[in-house]
Amino acid sequence: MKKFLSVVALGMAIISCGSKKEEGPKKVRIGVTIYKFDDNFMSTLRDDLKVFAEQNGGVELFLNDSQNQQGIQNDQIDTMISKGVDVLAINLVDPQAGATVVQKAKNANIPIVLFNKDPGFEVLNSYDKAYYVGNNPEESGVFQGETAVKQWMADPSLDKNGDGIIQYAMLKGEPGHPDAEARTLFSIKTINEKGIKTEKLFEDTGMWDAALAKDKVDAWLSSPKGQTIEMILANNDGMALGAIEATKAHNIKLPIYGVDAIQEALLKIENGELAGTVLNDGTNQAKAVLDLSLNLANKKGPIQDTNWKLDKKAVRVPYVGVDKDNLSKFKK
Repeated sequence: MKKFLSVVALGMAIISCGSKKEEGPKKVRIGVTIYKFDDNFMSTLRDDLKVFAEQNGGVELFLNDSQNQQGIQNDQIDTMISKGVDVLAINLVDPQAGATVVQKAKNANIPIVLFNKDPGFEVLNSYDKAYYVGNNPEESGVFQGETAVKQWMADPSLDKNGDGIIQYAMLKGEPGHPDAEARTLFSIKTINEKGIKTEKLFEDTGMWDAALAKDKVDAWLSSPKGQTIEMILANNDGMALGAIEATKAHNIKLPIYGVDAIQEALLKIENGELAGTVLNDGTNQAKAVLDLSLNLANKKGPIQDTNWKLDKKAVRVPYVGVDKDNLSKFKK
């Protein structure tokens, strides 16, 4: 009897061993929040992030739409932490909430990579596992201003009243947003430093949104002063596209400049509806976010075995000015 039981036990052990599946290396679980999915630029960056994750094969993304509400984003972060993600990759709704978000990661001892909205060095420095991927927002304003100057100098007809001064309207992004403030300041500062005077006729927030920007520009153009606008500068392409629709509705042609170089904007440059934009390199930002996230999750240095350079605690992906002269380099 004992011999029979031993044979049965041996048989069960063999069956058990034979049925055990070989498991591959555990995937890195990255918890991602995007401030809102339907933002033109963030939509393309999110798609690039998914492509890079699929190419890597060892990554599982948890993607969340924060619907432009910081409270929703905070809850999403708490949920991802409770699910045991290996690293957080966060596009803040409100840059002022950076300290709160980083503290959540610190309390859970989870590395965090913030991207596209800079929380500032002080916040990043509060946690040894916090880093940022983005760019230098001043550059985007400089490139936008340089492109505007180049075209203004080349085409005297843009000076509609012949006074040598650019009468302009400015569409700003989110109030207080570091990129919005820097782009607004440095675009005009660059134009002035090139020896061209400017006169601000209108300035208002379009909240990065095409529909809202269209409404703002429509109201401007409906006023007597609106007829004297010579140029529209927008903090992003989404608002620039809205401005184009408003000018078309009023049967007015104006040089309009954006930032981001999304494909729709590049098509508008090609057909002459948009004067210029600035490449906000979302593809390389997405690549840097994934590279840093994987390294931190695997307890490596943030830029180990990559080509990225660290500026204090940030990877800065450079901007590039885009107009009809170099459009072919960026149009897919």
